[in-house]
Amino acid sequence: MAPSAPHQKLWVETDGQLVMSDYRVRLLELVGETGSLADAASALGLSYRRAWGKVKEIEANLGRSLVRSEVGGAGGGRTALTPEAEELVAAYRRFQERVEQDIEGAYDAELRDLLTPP
Repeated sequence: MAPSAPHQKLWVETDGQLVMSDYRVRLLELVGETGSLADAASALGLSYRRAWGKVKEIEANLGRSLVRSEVGGAGGGRTALTPEAEELVAAYRRFQERVEQDIEGAYDAELRDLLTPP
């Protein structure tokens, strides 16, 4: 039997409004990695319209722009993260890592022995 391990899903709310989550950060990361909202949407199994709506929702909830689109050109258009979005993604990932470390410590202290088969 494999050892047990804790898992968590994170999100941040302001006044009951979801402003950031693991899923939303991944969408932004993929936009940054691919340079394309369509490719990011496809990687997550979303329609372009749903992905665009999520980005606009995040921007509205945070009150800042997170992506910028460049139209046309030789290779077609491109979507890039703003510097604020890059900072937000990096900070969220650091936050996520700290929570993961804290949850591991709490799990080790409180539950591991009780959930590990003898």
